[in-house]
Amino acid sequence: MTTEIKICMGSACFAKGNLDNLEFIKEYIKENNMEANLTIVGALCENKCSEGPRIIINEKEYTNITKEQIKEVLDSYLKIINLN
Repeated sequence: MTTEIKICMGSACFAKGNLDNLEFIKEYIKENNMEANLTIVGALCENKCSEGPRIIINEKEYTNITKEQIKEVLDSYLKIINLN
């Protein structure tokens, strides 16, 4: 199962934390040897700047997301991957 993570590349989302979120996600993937199971793609701004930072994981949107929340979400995907 491959998980796709879309990160809003808009300037508002980056200013609100998506640059740090992107670095966190990349490091998390590397530390947990998940390169084969996760792909990261950039997303264009969808004019939802007030909800940023935004990421979308397998079509589920997360708004105002922090690194701690991302870790919880990725931990749950890691458990699913390890069960398969």
